[in-house]
Amino acid sequence: MSGMSRRGLFTAGSGLLLAGCDQLASPGKLKTIVQSAEAASLRWQRLVGRDALAPEFSAADLSPVFKVNGTREPMEADYQRHKAENFANWRLAITGLVANPMTLGLDELRRLPTRTQITRHDCVEGWSAIGQWTGVPLGLLLKAAGMRTDARYVVFRCADNYGGEVSKGGAQSKSIYYESTDLVDAFHPQTILAHSMNGAPLSVGHGAPVRMRIERQLGYKQAKYVMGIDVVSSLAGYGSGKGGYWEDRGYEWYAGI
Repeated sequence: MSGMSRRGLFTAGSGLLLAGCDQLASPGKLKTIVQSAEAASLRWQRLVGRDALAPEFSAADLSPVFKVNGTREPMEADYQRHKAENFANWRLAITGLVANPMTLGLDELRRLPTRTQITRHDCVEGWSAIGQWTGVPLGLLLKAAGMRTDARYVVFRCADNYGGEVSKGGAQSKSIYYESTDLVDAFHPQTILAHSMNGAPLSVGHGAPVRMRIERQLGYKQAKYVMGIDVVSSLAGYGSGKGGYWEDRGYEWYAGI
């Protein structure tokens, strides 16, 4: 593909969606174009192999500034309490279609086997930055929890409430940030629950205490402020059922790059 990488093409395409593409196509036609690009990305990544790696870089390539994007600090009471306690009493619950539901504290996560990778974060808004991430492979946690055979997706429940909406009838508020992935990317070697960035604990702006890194997907898939992980057979019951906060608002679910 001359002139532009595959990664650049899909990033640019998503950027057009944000910029307002009514000049290029009708809403119906644009949706078809975007869905086609997403399907092509998914087919390509499956074709080249489930373990094909996103590019990794050296420490010399680290960006001097890694932009804080999205929520800078969740103001919800639970998160503020954990922040005041330096996350000493924070617990990550792994629940759903698992034989062994787990609850882990931050110190416990830090003692587990880790992976460190230096990768490029590509934002749908058009900017990118290179950072170093250290964390626990998500696949390791899922294996320990013992996924059931009917599991299909992994959902990441986060602390930040974008719109300040109140949950109704027990369903998750549509403004609570969440994300999801299928099992192929959940077990990808570069998919980690990161607790450190550039050799230091995550800052609040970058997602403390832990955030996802799913390196073959766009930035909005890298959920910050992860509070819980649910293993499920369907995405129904989370937001509008499209698989993520931004997906509920029209973005691609797969978002592969």
